Amino acid sequence: MCLAIPGQVVEIVDEDNRLATVEVAGVRRTVNIGLLDSADSCVGPGDWVLIHVGFAIAQVDEEEAKATRDLLVAMGADYEQELEELKASVIE
Repeated sequence: MCLAIPGQVVEIVDEDNRLATVEVAGVRRTVNIGLLDSADSCVGPGDWVLIHVGFAIAQVDEEEAKATRDLLVAMGADYEQELEELKASVIE
């Protein structure tokens, strides 16, 4: 099962390629935030995003991120598997 999991942007590590370090449940990974760029706004440090296969696919507020995380934690094994896959992934 593939889930979109919430994470908080820690820092932009490559502005040109729109890569950012995002923290998810204590795990930090580099993800692409470019899909969320628009003429009006860009994602930056402190923002919350939903991550799927190495891409931030939606920006959410902190309340929605926590509610989503709580729902995913309640799912048990599927969420744990997603976290293990995140721990094993690396985008350079």
